[in-house]
Amino acid sequence: MTASRLPPRVILPGPIEWLRENLFSSWGNSALTLLALAFLYWTVVPFVQWAFVDAVWVGAGRDACLPYPDGACWPFISARMGQIIYGFYDVAERWRVDFALMGLAFGLLWVTLPGMPAKGSVGAAMVLVYPFVAFVLLAGGFGLEQVPTTRWGGLLMTLVVAITGIVASLPIGILLALGRRSELPVVKGFSVAFIELWRGVPLVTVLFMAANMLPLFVGLSINKLLAALIAVALFSSAYMAEVVRGGLQAIPKGQYEAAAAMGLSYWQSMLFVILPQALRLALPNIVGNFIGLLKDTSLISIIGFFDLLGIVQAGATDPAWATPNTALTGYAFVGAVFWAMCFSMSRYAKHMEGVLGAGERR
Repeated sequence: MTASRLPPRVILPGPIEWLRENLFSSWGNSALTLLALAFLYWTVVPFVQWAFVDAVWVGAGRDACLPYPDGACWPFISARMGQIIYGFYDVAERWRVDFALMGLAFGLLWVTLPGMPAKGSVGAAMVLVYPFVAFVLLAGGFGLEQVPTTRWGGLLMTLVVAITGIVASLPIGILLALGRRSELPVVKGFSVAFIELWRGVPLVTVLFMAANMLPLFVGLSINKLLAALIAVALFSSAYMAEVVRGGLQAIPKGQYEAAAAMGLSYWQSMLFVILPQALRLALPNIVGNFIGLLKDTSLISIIGFFDLLGIVQAGATDPAWATPNTALTGYAFVGAVFWAMCFSMSRYAKHMEGVLGAGERR
């Protein structure tokens, strides 16, 4: 049959054509598609049935959920929402937490939304000014009543630990990465020793040592939360240093030579030529490190703090809410909150990759 006699190609509607080309283009892809659909049916459908269809939404105690053993007990979450957000923070002073969280949300939205003016100034204020304002609001001082850190908990504690680690780990990690590539033996040796030491110890051990053993060694009383924040920041900095070092190694040698040919000093070439490119290339791994740090905040329960997960676990042991689904409901809620935060970070990172062209070959 000649080319002129070939039957015309059937043009299918848009969605059908997409399904055929992406999900049913061959026997193997069709089998995998059917297996994936079966897996979703066996997992997602029962979860939706448990979490929404058979769930209890209104009630004042365990008696409201006991007659429905096949569904989630959401009244437990609504009854414990105050502790889930604020921990054991004094009820009369919770407005301070609200202001701190609203300031954080406002600053993040201003910096991340496209088209907003003066993003650099707002970002600098969020890094240099906001932490001190938030600390005064949360801890007290300047006319505000003191609220000890032992009363912090819930989502507040999770955000404090995660944001402190994220903000501190990136600059420290950059300095360590530059130090590891330095030609000065002392600087390089210190950087290598620091990175390998912190990377070789589990975070649980680091937190335990910082909160319980370090005061015994130095003979001083140290705030446990402050010790935990320092430990998390240093621990995450070691991993961040290796991420940044990978980005630095991906920069072609010609970029260093071009910066030197322009007469730039070491720090000028790093600030204006090398580091912007290295951070752009390492952006996916940097965000992945941040997401891992956010999830690792639950480990602070080892030193007696009740983060988001810890406060829900503690509430599930209350006899007033003792039902077969109370703990499962709490875990589902915590998982949804962590997923929302991590997914938001990953999607914004994806957006920034597109804007900066991260990962593109040039």
